Amino acid sequence: MPAMTNPIFSRAERLLGTDVMSRLSSLRVIIFGVGGVGSWCTEGLVRSGIAHLTIVDPDCVSTSNVNRQLMALTVNVGQPKVEVLQKRLLDINPSADIVALQQAYTAETADSFHLGDYDYVIDAIDSLSQKMDLILQATRRDLPCTLFSAMGAALKLDPSQIRTSEFWKVDGCPLAAALRRRMRRQKRFPERRFTCAWSPEVQPNRGPDPDADPTSPLLPEKAQINGSLVHITAIVGFTLVSLVLRHAANI
Repeated sequence: MPAMTNPIFSRAERLLGTDVMSRLSSLRVIIFGVGGVGSWCTEGLVRSGIAHLTIVDPDCVSTSNVNRQLMALTVNVGQPKVEVLQKRLLDINPSADIVALQQAYTAETADSFHLGDYDYVIDAIDSLSQKMDLILQATRRDLPCTLFSAMGAALKLDPSQIRTSEFWKVDGCPLAAALRRRMRRQKRFPERRFTCAWSPEVQPNRGPDPDADPTSPLLPEKAQINGSLVHITAIVGFTLVSLVLRHAANI
């Protein structure tokens, strides 16, 4: 009988098997955006046995992050998100290889991330232009990586509506629709299919607009700041974890 892996993963190994756990420990994953969706995805990946993870995000923890982002606490407001998250992930698995990059993904910086070096690319970016460019780059036919992407997670209350679909079959998500419109307008399209975590639910904003606060940080290319809750953003993040694990395990 094969020897057990790290004992902290004994319950995962019981379900997935030793061979799969060995494969997970050798995979290289990069995730862009460690906010409400991405932060929970990173924790789920590391707790599931992913040992080589690169986390990319340019932002620092802000007070408005505390309601939904894993590493956001009132005591670390102002600290780089990737550094706070890296410390937590290494507390979970001290032997993991966690690379923290406080950088923004843009068309100009894309080549510096060497996407071809990774088995999986996780897109949890908010900015429309950056998201589209990452999708186009990560789905190039000459790259071996597999892309999984999070669509919009704001303005939602019902976790039972969260699902997965191939990008062109996502129906009812405003973010996916905006991406497709931009792709058609620019005549630039993904070269390979990829799977998304998404929900068709769209609730209205019922509270005050934080844009009215001049101290409130605004995300690029957002017409407004939309309300969001942790039970949705976390489940979307964990759904991305599921996509990676099932693909890697061929289950």
